[in-house]
Amino acid sequence: MQASVEPDDFELKEITQDGLPAAVEMAEHYRLLQQPALAKSICRDILAVEPDNQRAIVTLILALTDEFGQSSSVSSPRAAREHLDGLDDEYQRAYYAGIISEREARAFLNRGPARGFAYEGFRDAMDWYERAAAIRPAGNDLSILRWNSCVRTIQDRKLEPRVEEERELGLE
Repeated sequence: MQASVEPDDFELKEITQDGLPAAVEMAEHYRLLQQPALAKSICRDILAVEPDNQRAIVTLILALTDEFGQSSSVSSPRAAREHLDGLDDEYQRAYYAGIISEREARAFLNRGPARGFAYEGFRDAMDWYERAAAIRPAGNDLSILRWNSCVRTIQDRKLEPRVEEERELGLE
């Protein structure tokens, strides 16, 4: 019979340098399978061995944002933003800051009455996408595509700044 072990008694095992490429692919795969918790765990193992692994940082940021709005999630926009400084490229820092804000805004929309917060989140994302667009590599229009998506969502959902929403509700 096995002795009872407390969860704090377990020690994480370190992966090898040679295993990093396969681990990154596995983390990306788990994201695509909508398993962000597994993707996050793998990314943390990768970053314990190679703290500046850019693919792992991006995958971790995206996995954290995949959980926004899920009731069982412990991820927050703040947790995702903490990893932006690990990105070497200024364009990527701006682009993924926009992704974080946009996904937070979409989570607000899914919650219901937080439309003003969603609007502000989309506007923040758009500011980040503008910064990214100004320094984007040639042929990379991703930040423009994301900007347009935010604009369409604001227009299609008829979102307004929170101040307008508060006025309508008589909360001003």
